[in-house]
Amino acid sequence: MPELKRIYWTRTGLRLAYLGVMLWLVSAALLSLTSNMQPGAAPRPSSSSGVGVVREVVSDMFDGVLAAIMAPGLFAVALVIVAAVVNARDTRRRDPVRRFTRQQRREGMARANGLCEMEAGLRRRCSRPAEHGDHFYPWSKGGSTSLQNFVAACARCNRAKGARIPTPGQQERLERRRRDYLAPSASVSVGERQPLP
Repeated sequence: MPELKRIYWTRTGLRLAYLGVMLWLVSAALLSLTSNMQPGAAPRPSSSSGVGVVREVVSDMFDGVLAAIMAPGLFAVALVIVAAVVNARDTRRRDPVRRFTRQQRREGMARANGLCEMEAGLRRRCSRPAEHGDHFYPWSKGGSTSLQNFVAACARCNRAKGARIPTPGQQERLERRRRDYLAPSASVSVGERQPLP
């Protein structure tokens, strides 16, 4: 659970930081443009031709925008590099085996009593029959192809989840729901990630 929390909040923090930097970048560029176009701006010395004046105005605007977006642009580049490193590590973690074995599917489906283990409305367990074995922690992001990472899912829930990393709350609720239909001695933990090679 602590590992999933760390991974989930790190990725959520990266997404929010990237969104914030993009908003900062756009607003800095727009503010720079509007300050150059204000009627009270200092007059520029006129050139001999109209083309020269236009060139000067455009050059000044371009220089102003470039100066305004320098800081947020550097932050955006840094975030892109961090995201690329995270994605490269996920790729290196991928389990060489993508599909669950028949034995894992049989055990996972039996453990779930043939019903979907995902969340339906109001955070209750979905009541549809399970058709798929889903990687709780997505395979594409380093999730293991193991029975601990196996979750029985109906087609609708499997499509809806996709390759998203579940929230720590979703993991907690699934483990709590499993206590209702698993033997007291059985493990209710879900989610397993491949170690880095």
